[in-house]
Formats: sequence, C-alpha cells, structure tokens
Amino acid sequence: MKITATSRSKKGTSASRRLRHAGRVPAIIYGGTADAASIELDHNEIYHSLRKEAFHASILNMELDGKSEQVLLRSVQWHPYKQQVLHVDFQRITATEAITTRVPLHFLNGEESPAVKLHQQVITHVTTELEITCLPADLPSSIQVELSGLDDGGNVYLEDIDLPKGVTYTGDDNPVPAAALTRGGAADDEDEDEDDVDTDAESEGNDQE
Repeated sequence: MKITATSRSKKGTSASRRLRHAGRVPAIIYGGTADAASIELDHNEIYHSLRKEAFHASILNMELDGKSEQVLLRSVQWHPYKQQVLHVDFQRITATEAITTRVPLHFLNGEESPAVKLHQQVITHVTTELEITCLPADLPSSIQVELSGLDDGGNVYLEDIDLPKGVTYTGDDNPVPAAALTRGGAADDEDEDEDDVDTDAESEGNDQE
C-alpha cells in the first residue's frame, strides 16, 4: 500500500493549525538510521486509507519528496468529535530488523462448530487483535482463527492460534481467550419449556390428589 508525503519545515501548534485548515495533516516519521522528520499528508488520502483495515497492519510504501521508503503506521490522533485526522506517526522499517506490532484477528466458521450447531452456544470475540513480532517480509495483514472445531464449553486462547511462518506471539504469558462461549437463547428457551412441563405435571398430580 502507498502513501504520499512531503517534508514540512514549520512546526508548532500554529503551523499545524494552518496545515489542517488547508486540508493537510501534520505527521512525523522516525526510526531507522535517519533522524526523525516532520512531514505532512493530504487529509483526504490519509483519511480514506485509515478506513482500510490492512493499512494498519501492512508495510507501507511512503513516497516522500520523490523518494520511496518503507514505513509502518504507529499511531493516529483523531479529532474528538469531527471526522478529522489530527496527527499521524510512522516508523521507518529495515528489512533485516524484526518489528513488533498488532494485527487484526479474523474468526472463521464459528457457525459450523459443534458448540453453535449442537449446543446452541454463542461465540464471543473477546480479543480482536494479536501482538506479534516478525521480520517486515513476514508481516501478515491479519491472522485467521479457525473456530469450526469449537465444542461445548471450549475456549480459544491467544497462545493456541496457529501463526504464519516467521511470526511469534509476544503478548501476555497469562492465558487470554480470543473467543469464548456463552449460553445461547435457544438453550434457555428449551430449559424454560422443560420447566413449564414439569410445573404442569406437578399441577395435574395435585389436582388428582
């Protein structure tokens, strides 16, 4: 994915405010062997790019003053109530140096699992991102979590997720669920029906007495 930027020499609150009024976004790029540099972006371009999930977990090709370099999106500051990007941070990427970042989880085939089909369980996505470490070339834009084998009472933990080659999990050592099961409405209704049958049976027995 590509993003276009230009260098900016003027810094400070007033300069940033003027940039935003002109449809530009102040940003910074840091890391690698070069010094941190102040840059600016076109607001419409960065706004629409940020709406794409892959933009947040991909190596980006930044065209900066006619030269291309690889970067990773690190943080975004949004206006508290307007649909406006206020500031963006990028990190330079070196092909031989590992990076640590978060990538989204995509949950697959949960509706086909025994937990859902046979036991009327509801799958809750407890965690939607995974912190990983890998070389830039191995960075996945997302990680798939297969739920078709999930059975009654089971959970899927972050440590149990199959990771792509070259990718390692770097999160908390404590077991953290990625997906958990809760009792579904169908099962509750069934139990309520059984309770009603039992109550009716007891009433009939009392009447006969």
